[in-house]
Amino acid sequence: MADTWLVVGLGNPGDRYAKTRHNVGQMVADVLAARLGATFARHTRANARVAEGRIRPGAPKLVVAKPNSFMNTSGGPVSQLASYYGVDADHVVVVHDELDIPFDTLKLKQGGGHGGHNGLRDIASALGTPAFVRVRVGIGRPPGRQDAADFVLREFAPAEREHVAILVEEAADAVELIAEQGVLAAQNSVNAKAASA
Repeated sequence: MADTWLVVGLGNPGDRYAKTRHNVGQMVADVLAARLGATFARHTRANARVAEGRIRPGAPKLVVAKPNSFMNTSGGPVSQLASYYGVDADHVVVVHDELDIPFDTLKLKQGGGHGGHNGLRDIASALGTPAFVRVRVGIGRPPGRQDAADFVLREFAPAEREHVAILVEEAADAVELIAEQGVLAAQNSVNAKAASA
């Protein structure tokens, strides 16, 4: 299905994690589902919740997914959904938090390594390739000597929250751009903006 894109918002399940930095991918998935006028429903063949729709009539179809598994075991649900919908890895878009990008910055990338991100590592392993597309949502590095694992599982600071709402909308825009104009055009637009920030 060449006009179908599987968009996966990474995070951890449950209210405890809903507003944490590690769940920014699922925040983006929520925005995309709302834009599609779709609601998430449990998928019958994969351990995930899925919302489907088109950005507008005639536009590519988006299958927006939130795995029910924890971040580090996202690969199974992603692989199951890609197989079910007949989507190749180059039409899988994974939206995730990124420590190595400054807060309030987006970057797009296709393929490459996992950079220590266990969710990406598991997805690459399950798909058998790292060639999927990544929407990397910058959360920055923890202050001082705070442990990175602790940092990503904390909620955004009050001063960050207003910017997070805008950042999440911009990440959803980036996903739509990928689906409608292709990865390269989206990269040129989004990454150029990040470079000039």
